[in-house]
Amino acid sequence: MNPPGPRPTQKCIAKLANVSQATVSIVLRGDPNGFFPASTQAAVSRVAKNLGYVPNRAAQILRTKKTRAIACIVPDITNPFYPALERGAQNRAEADGYDLLIYNTDGVRAKELKCLDRLLQGCVDGIVGIFFHLTAREFLPLFERNIAIVRIEARPQNMGPWPLDNLFVDNVAAARAATDYLLDKGHRKVAMIAANAGPYSARVTGYRDALKARGLPTTIVSGMEFSEAQGYQSTFHLMRRAKPPTAIFAGNDIMAIGALMAARDAGRKVPDDLAVVGFDDIPIARLVSPPLTTISQSQQKLGNRAVEMILERLQGGMQGPGRCEEIRFELLARQSA
Repeated sequence: MNPPGPRPTQKCIAKLANVSQATVSIVLRGDPNGFFPASTQAAVSRVAKNLGYVPNRAAQILRTKKTRAIACIVPDITNPFYPALERGAQNRAEADGYDLLIYNTDGVRAKELKCLDRLLQGCVDGIVGIFFHLTAREFLPLFERNIAIVRIEARPQNMGPWPLDNLFVDNVAAARAATDYLLDKGHRKVAMIAANAGPYSARVTGYRDALKARGLPTTIVSGMEFSEAQGYQSTFHLMRRAKPPTAIFAGNDIMAIGALMAARDAGRKVPDDLAVVGFDDIPIARLVSPPLTTISQSQQKLGNRAVEMILERLQGGMQGPGRCEEIRFELLARQSA
């Protein structure tokens, strides 16, 4: 096998296309401010393709001080909620020529901090993230390096003078709407199954507010995980009570699916004996039997808008203190309640 030849350069392309190296650089990076005749652009592109030219990413980063990459940090890539969010983020990033890098933290503080340390090394220009444990101050080193950050939150946040943008779905109002839906159906024993991390405190608050407004007691079973197994275990525990609930509001759809399985194994029919409402509208929510009544957070729209807010910072259209912007939720009534 012959050793590989020298890597094609923009200087080689310029010579063969009979144009300047500056022209090659502008054409290949698709600069909208660099107008050249279609014949010139075609010649440069054809020569680059024939030579097998691949841009030197490291050199570009050194020259421009930009990576053209955005990080998306999520707690659990296996949770069906997050791929849809990432799809929206990726679509918007790619439309502007940015790559999207995915990081998983398992909702653990040490891993969230590790992600920030890694990204401080100059890997990305912006960060879209869902963080369960970090405070605004912990992002200060990133602000100092002009890395744009959007946090996706469960309620509105005020980040003061820092350029930390927040995009949120009002989880308190959404949980209250889900609980009110069950109460309006005539249920008076409505329990909630939840987890002890992330957005669940906001959802618990909304659940409590709805029951308090009608003078009804609350029943909350919390676990360490926001998983199907936790939903099953929590629901089975409730079903063994002398006076079990007639309805369950689950902290997310995965737990709600666990609740459906527990009801089946306990001999309860859904929704006749037990109504179940979830939260998130993951793809499988409409496919389970019965289809799950749930709250939609418009995950793709969340991801799309989060990256758009990053680009507004990176491209100079937005400066100054952080913004707080809301994406509306929607209650989707199906057959489980």
